[in-house]
Amino acid sequence: MTQDDERPIAAGAQNRVTWALRRAEWAVQARKDQRLRPLGIAAAQYTPLICVHSDPGLTGAEPARRLNVTPQAVASQVTRLEERGQLERRPHRRHRHVQELHLTDVGRDCLRDADAVIVEIGQRIAERPGPKKAAQLRALLNEVADVVREA
Repeated sequence: MTQDDERPIAAGAQNRVTWALRRAEWAVQARKDQRLRPLGIAAAQYTPLICVHSDPGLTGAEPARRLNVTPQAVASQVTRLEERGQLERRPHRRHRHVQELHLTDVGRDCLRDADAVIVEIGQRIAERPGPKKAAQLRALLNEVADVVREA
């Protein structure tokens, strides 16, 4: 038996902050998928749409960096959205080999509908703890993200 085999697994795994974060993430993701499915969009597709809406002209790698996911994960969603006519790639004005992402009118309409669903989910989440605790939760979650990025 190696030394690693002798180390016990820490008790209380389900009382850890990371477990609570994951449970919340699963619950929110499931609700988003459930509510967005009738609109013909997945929660994973909402994210690149809102990124491009917020910052038109992003290149394919920029949303991945912002979301802390692989460029391949974003690229597959961008390809699906492009095939549906919701996003389009345009050449950069100065750098012809760089492709910028832009919403199409179809993408903007889809995003508008999806965003209404996401706003409603967010309001529902914030409803129970109330505005003050919801603001504290946002601040704490932003802090968690910053700590994890620094590590």
